[in-house]
Amino acid sequence: MTRAWIGIGSNLGDRAANLETAVGHLGDDVDAVSAFFETAPVGDTNQGVFLNGVVRLCTQATPRELLERCLAVETRMGRLRDPDARWGPRVIDLDVLHVEGVRCSEPGLTLPHPRLHERAFVLVPLLELDPDLVHPNLGRTMAQLLDAEIEANGPLTDRCMRSG
Repeated sequence: MTRAWIGIGSNLGDRAANLETAVGHLGDDVDAVSAFFETAPVGDTNQGVFLNGVVRLCTQATPRELLERCLAVETRMGRLRDPDARWGPRVIDLDVLHVEGVRCSEPGLTLPHPRLHERAFVLVPLLELDPDLVHPNLGRTMAQLLDAEIEANGPLTDRCMRSG
């Protein structure tokens, strides 16, 4: 079995229910779920606030199978992909962030996720689940990466706050 981390997010409808539904659709491989965090949108900032978290899986699925599972969950939940609105509002967003022992760069799938280390809304829940997890390309823990992200972008206030 291999550990894998999936980022989950929503900023449409009942965001918490959307995240919980997505976790359920990920199936029996779910090993742990972080708390959910209110986060400011990235890219197109003229949209609602996101609720984000991370799901850890313990799985035999390949990275490509994980990606296909995530895309199927998004489709099942009504996500419509607009190629002109890459960072637009969405009912659900699932991203394969990291698969233990895997580095890859192929069409539609780069592991670890190429922006993992730049996103507080990913680093904070990853840190909660696995504080000693090391980014395989950067050789730094999630805590070290979060410290660098805060140094570059300022305090987490209004960018990533624990939800209710």
